[in-house]
Amino acid sequence: MTDRRKFLKEALATSAAAALVKPGVSVAAQTSPALSSVERPSTALVARETLAPSLTEAPATDAQHVGNPGSDFMVDLLRIANVEYVAAMPGSTFRGIQESIVNYAGNRKPELIVCTHEEISAAIAHGYAKVAGKPMACLVHSTVGLQHASMGIYNAWCDRAPMIVLAGNIADGPKRRPGIEWNHTAQDLGALVRDYTKFDDAPVSLQGYAESFMRAVTMATTPPMEPVLLVADADLQETPISNPRDITVPALSPVSPPAASDAVLADIARRLAGAAHPVIVVDRAVRTEAGMNALVQLAETLNAPVIDLLARMNFPTNHYLNQTWLQSQLIPQADVILALDVGDLWGVTGTVRDVVGRPSVRIAREDAQVIHISSGYLYGKSNMQDAERYSAATIAVGADAETSMQPLLDAVRAALTTTQRATIAGRTPAMHAAFAAMREVSLRDAALGWDASPISTARLSQEVWNAVRHDNWGLVSHTLFISRWPHRLWDMTKPYHYIGGEGGYGVGYNMPASVGAALAHRDAGRIAVNIQTDGDLMVAPGALWTAAHHSVPLLTVMHNNRAWHQESMHVQRMASWRDRNPENGRVGTVINDPPIDYAALARSMGMWAEGPISDPAQLGPALARAMKQVRAGKPAMVDVLTQPR
Repeated sequence: MTDRRKFLKEALATSAAAALVKPGVSVAAQTSPALSSVERPSTALVARETLAPSLTEAPATDAQHVGNPGSDFMVDLLRIANVEYVAAMPGSTFRGIQESIVNYAGNRKPELIVCTHEEISAAIAHGYAKVAGKPMACLVHSTVGLQHASMGIYNAWCDRAPMIVLAGNIADGPKRRPGIEWNHTAQDLGALVRDYTKFDDAPVSLQGYAESFMRAVTMATTPPMEPVLLVADADLQETPISNPRDITVPALSPVSPPAASDAVLADIARRLAGAAHPVIVVDRAVRTEAGMNALVQLAETLNAPVIDLLARMNFPTNHYLNQTWLQSQLIPQADVILALDVGDLWGVTGTVRDVVGRPSVRIAREDAQVIHISSGYLYGKSNMQDAERYSAATIAVGADAETSMQPLLDAVRAALTTTQRATIAGRTPAMHAAFAAMREVSLRDAALGWDASPISTARLSQEVWNAVRHDNWGLVSHTLFISRWPHRLWDMTKPYHYIGGEGGYGVGYNMPASVGAALAHRDAGRIAVNIQTDGDLMVAPGALWTAAHHSVPLLTVMHNNRAWHQESMHVQRMASWRDRNPENGRVGTVINDPPIDYAALARSMGMWAEGPISDPAQLGPALARAMKQVRAGKPAMVDVLTQPR
């Protein structure tokens, strides 16, 4: 046990004591562009770069040939919006747009990302947006394609991620060919996903399409960010533009996110300054380096511990105020809780116990002041219950948390008295001690079962960290199903080091979203790392082919426990409540008869792969071989047989 803990400590030498983020030291720069960085195109740029030749020339057409189709114009709009990729599985209702991308645009900005399923297309766009800081588009084939994509769109909705969905359709009945085009057409296509998109429209003219497209992009990228849907009528795509000069293209004008008012920030600052036990809780608060720096400085100014709920990468894991794993101790003590874009505010202050009857329990003090700054107050829908249980905050602020961060920091600094500054400074030794003890517990727990076979998730996570830590990397997979070990053992100091999970917890997200995220990391000169659960992969395994086809540098390490383990636990819990055999809970929840050879599956898709590996001593060398492939610009997989969680 001592040797294993020593191994962990040595491997983490730069991530525990030596690499603690010190007060006043800024977080390392992030190269991902922010959503707000999209520049408004000049009139000259629009005329010269994006609207030529489709809107400046009108090539001759006849009954059989089209010189300036509407789909060229639709692709021009994608260029104006700086959409670099469009994910799609081929479909006849958007054949016009696809042809325009590959020929008119030369398959470059936007580039077509070829997919084998529409759910993959949507998930790729979802993952890309969270790394690139801007939306990607996906094309879907009318009714059947949109239904396939709907799970991916729903995940992005729950995750507050922007996405542009372009769906083909043929609105005019007489224009549909007999048979399939009737089955693949809807009168109101947007109704299929209207409950979980922020905006949808079905324009009947190119002028209407231009205006709706700009509206859709603007709405998608304004907090709270969500997917949007635009129906691109096939006839509109394929018909030549009769008079290009009659079409006016609205300028793309990004909306400045709302910030909390000076008056409410002054009130919040006064309460935080006077708090004896303040706690900061963050969820989707940070998008950029500037946002993380402001949050670090706010926490340091108050000497307030930070609990990161990990929907995004909000706070450095090696900072002494990151006390995420002490949540159960900190929340009951807190007199002021500052929540920043928290998706489940009620779940911070209370819980529903998973026992018969599901009783509600208050966790926070009855007199605790809860301050919530969130764009979630600005928009919502009622059918899909992703808003979580209602919780009335002491101060509820409908604003973007990141935009409000620096003004709040300024207000706190102005509010602090000399006495309060001294009191806050006096908390420093206790905060350092709490962090050190928390980290020590993680090291101790990680050492348990270190040499076990199948391989423990702690050993898996640490071996992956050893393989990638000296690269410029980003973890693009959810850590919940591996006991959060990367957050407990790795140095995560940049906003792009982690992008959160599915949003809607829909299986099938992780592999394709990792491909989309890896595209954005590749463009930024980084390597993407995906610790992939087995059940999730089998929903959309075709994403492996997309990664290989487009040479996406992505390290995928299988967490192959040969089960839908969470579901096994659910059924076993039911059996225990009912005094029945809990071992039967594995019926219908395991993937082992026959076991799936994921390495062979990946190789069949054209990807380098190795495994399955069950001996922990073989894992490090296998990861080193895989990283050679990834550093060379190729995807690679290592299949690892693992403990359940």
